Amino acid sequence: MQATLDLEYGPTSIAFAWMGFDEMDEVSGEGTAELLDEGSIKIEIEFEYDNGDEPTLKATRDGFSTACQEI
Repeated sequence: MQATLDLEYGPTSIAFAWMGFDEMDEVSGEGTAELLDEGSIKIEIEFEYDNGDEPTLKATRDGFSTACQEI
């Protein structure tokens, strides 16, 4: 996949829109990532293919692992 990215961000979130090609098909989408109050991260990315497919990727990271915590 080849794409260009337009990014906006703030202290606790980012938003982006992108467009490009995947195996010669036009593809575009948008996404967000947000740092929630309890420290977890919520991510949502939408893919919009020229042929009509519109999958969405959603992920949440719950806190930090022991190896990543501050001492």
